[in-house]
Amino acid sequence: MLSDKLKKTIRSCHEKLAAQLTDYRNRPSQNFLVAEIAKTLAGEYHNTQHICVIEAGTGTGKSLAYLLGALPLALAKKKKLVISTATVALQEQLISKELPFVQAHSGLSFTFDLVKGRQRYICVHKLLNVFAEEAQLSFMPTLSSPLNNEEKASLQQLQQAYSDKKWSGDRDIWPKPISDKVWSLIVCDKHACQRQLKSHQHCPFHLARNKIAQVDVLVINHAVLLADLELGGGKILPEPEDTFYVIDEAHHLPQVTRDFSSAAATIKGTIEWADKLLKFSGKLANTIVAQKAIGQNFKLNDALNETTKQLKHVRDMLDNAEYEYNSDEHFRFNHGQIPELLQQRAKDIADATQDTLRSLTKMHEALSSDVADGDVKTTVADPLLIESGQYIQRLETLQKLWYSYAEKGQSMPHARWIKRLEYKNHHDYLLCDCPIEVGYYLKDQLWQKCAGAILCSATLSALGTFDHFAFASGLANEPGVRFIKAPSPFEYEQQALLHIPKTDVEPTHPDFSQYLIKALPSYLDKKGANLVLFASYWQMEQVAKGLRAKGWSLLIQGESSREALLTLHKNKVDNNQGSILFGTQSLSEGLDLPGKYLENLIITKIPFAVPTSPVEEAQAEFIESKGGNPFLSITVPEAAKKLVQSCGRLLRKETDFGRITILDRRLVSKRYGQAMLDSLPPFKRQID
Repeated sequence: MLSDKLKKTIRSCHEKLAAQLTDYRNRPSQNFLVAEIAKTLAGEYHNTQHICVIEAGTGTGKSLAYLLGALPLALAKKKKLVISTATVALQEQLISKELPFVQAHSGLSFTFDLVKGRQRYICVHKLLNVFAEEAQLSFMPTLSSPLNNEEKASLQQLQQAYSDKKWSGDRDIWPKPISDKVWSLIVCDKHACQRQLKSHQHCPFHLARNKIAQVDVLVINHAVLLADLELGGGKILPEPEDTFYVIDEAHHLPQVTRDFSSAAATIKGTIEWADKLLKFSGKLANTIVAQKAIGQNFKLNDALNETTKQLKHVRDMLDNAEYEYNSDEHFRFNHGQIPELLQQRAKDIADATQDTLRSLTKMHEALSSDVADGDVKTTVADPLLIESGQYIQRLETLQKLWYSYAEKGQSMPHARWIKRLEYKNHHDYLLCDCPIEVGYYLKDQLWQKCAGAILCSATLSALGTFDHFAFASGLANEPGVRFIKAPSPFEYEQQALLHIPKTDVEPTHPDFSQYLIKALPSYLDKKGANLVLFASYWQMEQVAKGLRAKGWSLLIQGESSREALLTLHKNKVDNNQGSILFGTQSLSEGLDLPGKYLENLIITKIPFAVPTSPVEEAQAEFIESKGGNPFLSITVPEAAKKLVQSCGRLLRKETDFGRITILDRRLVSKRYGQAMLDSLPPFKRQID
């Protein structure tokens, strides 16, 4: 229960923060959220399940609400507060603005820090020794070709900057992009860059991790959260049962979870690096002091030879199979069901890969122990640990893929497909696996373990309900889980007009692009700030070409970076020139153009996704097999959320105003369209 003392603390914090905000306005919706978050985490609604799902639109002040609602409770109950986001922009806002403000003025005493995955940091030993070990680098699985002069110069700059203490080793802080090829040589990895080895104890990742235990509030991204869950929880982050989680931008969580649970590997490419591993393992065994390494190497060789033998069988099988690949060179197995012969090969490969992984891991650990004991010099061991670590990572992915293809211990549906790869002198096959549903994973690994969780976003409901998100995230029918829509502070009827004009051509008609070229000029404001959103790059480019031929000046997504485009757009508006910005769906989320920078929003058509990816096809197939309708179950709800996001670009503050025009009559002519229309904010409407 929420004690009177905690209630008083929360009220006091809120009052102190309000006093520091010059433009502060009392928002009933924000007050409501603070109370609901605090009561949920305090267990007022359920004894064990302390979870709340919140849809809170722009202007609600949800970040301040969850800090006020969760932080005093976390401090009082000695729990960690972990805030997970999907975008770097929100992380930066929390770290540089929201948390420092609360820390300075709330009266609460707490610490906070940003937690990144290890792949964002260098391994110091790798960086400082990358040229000394260049002879060994040619054998490393990550390096496809020798370094060119530009790449060598980049590494030298990084070395010098780190040595001069002008760079901390964080990839995101380096002022220029670091190529993936260069970064792969110096990046921290869990197998080679180990804290217990003296030469790695001062690597930036380990220094950052050392601070976690002392920090009260941790800001992370969804990928770090999933990485911790994959390890069982409490390995990177605090233990789930000792943690209150805030999952901001929660609508991304199911997709990030799916991506994290996927696996893919080539056939011929795997055979090639398996052959390199055979040669490398002998070198590794000879370096290890303990004699038992020789026995492990024999086991590794036997298992790896079996893996290679079975992979060659699969290669020959696929070469002779009469699979019908589509235009993207994909062949998807219907219902994820693998042919019996391939499944048997998969079982053999999964078992052999597991044996290989077990032996290599033991050898890797043995060499790490030799270094820690001083029996093997670091300069000798580190190149071997780096290389064996990369082989271990590849084996883990390989084992995950073939374990799934063997359908061992699986009860949930998976999408499985092959992509045919054509090269200049040869071809290969990429085998892929992805779970269709991931809610059960989040339920088992996070929701049922954590001390409490708040999931929030501006778009979590679809067509008036949370059903779609609840199922995808594993929260459907869970006891005690509360779903809340926070009322918006905007007065939509006074601030915006939603116009659906009559159109001469249906959005599905081949002539729709030509219609847009003809019709758009009558809806554009030459002197104002315009954003036109398209459902596809192809159509955007066709319309842009047609309008430019008529003399229109346009800013087109993809012709410059996002930042450069927005700067140009704002400069034109500031100089009273008017601006017309063309973009696709990626500009409908996270784009903030307040006030005069956007007063006229045009949406050309409902943003329906075309289910062309193997995962989307498999998902639709699975729903059909259960007697459902994929269009109504997936496509419409997803499009409805995207439409809400698109419309959300117009009003960013309570003082904003403007016009939204949607050139898609299906919103009024189709039954699902009416449901979409009803899910939009209550703008003043003009339907011709």
